[in-house]
Amino acid sequence: MQNPVIILGAQKLGTAALDAFNSNSVIVYCFLDDEKKLQHEEVNNVSVMSSTEDSEFLKLIGNKCDVFVAVEDAAARKGLIKMLKEDYKAVPVNAIHRFSSVSEHAWLGHGNLIGAGAIVNNNAKVGNYCLVQSRALIDANAEVGDFAQIGAAAIVNSEAVIEEGAFIGSGAVVVSGVKVGKNARVGAGSVVVADVPAKATVFGNPAASVK
Repeated sequence: MQNPVIILGAQKLGTAALDAFNSNSVIVYCFLDDEKKLQHEEVNNVSVMSSTEDSEFLKLIGNKCDVFVAVEDAAARKGLIKMLKEDYKAVPVNAIHRFSSVSEHAWLGHGNLIGAGAIVNNNAKVGNYCLVQSRALIDANAEVGDFAQIGAAAIVNSEAVIEEGAFIGSGAVVVSGVKVGKNARVGAGSVVVADVPAKATVFGNPAASVK
């Protein structure tokens, strides 16, 4: 049986992770969040015990508890993950909703959130610390880099490549074979038919650069 989980972050991503763990009957021990008004309150019946820097709770991670990082800000998420790995020798676990579908021939790294209804098809590769929201599809042989975000109902078609830190908005479609570069952003509902350069923002059908 999996260890109880401490979730770092008690806001939108935190409650999504809680839902994923609950769907698999995994106990969430507590939330830790830096928002003072949340501390010592309950979020979806789970207590927010302290801040994300409270060593009294962080020292439980390892033998007694697993950890999942669900902080909204990407830079803060990266900092917490680095701290957990260096100071506590802990690697965040995946939060995979019971009502998602992940092929046994797909490859997943660590610390990913796979929402309800999401599909990761055969031979797809999802790196570490990605957010794959509800009903998103990552099709066969597609690749998603570390820290990428795939919005609700977005489609990453076969053999498309989403590089590290890229953001794919809700309902967007990335067609087969297209590459979305590092830290690029694709607007909600867009259809991406050509490669997107690193750090670019595109929107529309077909998706075009936003100046």
